[in-house]
Amino acid sequence: MREITLLVSDKYAETLGDALMDADVLSVVIEDADADTPDEQPLYGEPGMEPVHCAWKNSLLKVLINDDFDLSMTLTIACKALGIEEPKTVADVEVENADWVRITQAQFQPVKVSDRLWIVPTWHEPPAGDTAINIRLDPGVAFGTGSHPTTHLCLQWIDANVQNDQSVLDYGCGTGILAIAAKKVGAKEVLGTDIDPQAVEAAQINSEANEAPARFVLPEGMPEGQFDVVVANILSNPLKFLAPALLARVKEGGSLVLSGILARQAEEVIEVYREHDPRVKLSVWKEQEGWVCIAGRRE
Repeated sequence: MREITLLVSDKYAETLGDALMDADVLSVVIEDADADTPDEQPLYGEPGMEPVHCAWKNSLLKVLINDDFDLSMTLTIACKALGIEEPKTVADVEVENADWVRITQAQFQPVKVSDRLWIVPTWHEPPAGDTAINIRLDPGVAFGTGSHPTTHLCLQWIDANVQNDQSVLDYGCGTGILAIAAKKVGAKEVLGTDIDPQAVEAAQINSEANEAPARFVLPEGMPEGQFDVVVANILSNPLKFLAPALLARVKEGGSLVLSGILARQAEEVIEVYREHDPRVKLSVWKEQEGWVCIAGRRE
């Protein structure tokens, strides 16, 4: 097998990828060509909206094909049909046949998040011990499998601060990992919301599998009310946009926890929330690998 990497623009990355899949390539993956550079741009939709484009300005289209597959001819036909120029090939590598399921699973081991919180894929035995709290979660289509520093920071905050009688709102719940953790450490009521229907469905399934009953809804299904803890692990720009909505959900004396923020963005995010409600005293709670968790209470 071979993996061919094409450099494409966001205008036709999805369309060309779909055309290649229709032509029977083995798989197509779209990645950010500017990842880990100053030009990297996150993809997200505002509350209640799906992202307009599911590709980056400069995207890499990674196409997996059999050795006898004529990708050059297929590309020529597809691009002519779409009325676009043929993309530049930036890599062409041979890929050995392998048990990809087993290889992928081997990449995801149990992860210790705090003194007692573990994230454990379903194909591994959970750690034993009287204090171990295991969240059974597999990598999937929704963000939030516990591998990213921002997720670790939020989980650590939840483990250290959530009390038994508290209510928790997980805004931008992804797989539901933060909501599940809140329920497992003793939260009384847990609600999660996300703009992605697949995330809401996955989060509900994951909470049931973990015997951590929580409710997950799309933004339009959010009930009225405030919470003892509001946690949002998203990105700095949408967090700034969401400041009024998130602050409105925090009870008097309640806590607001924000992550998905680079250390250099922290003060800017804190200032936005201070302007909206100076009674919520936010500060950097902890930093990990250049990312921060911001937290504070409404006085």
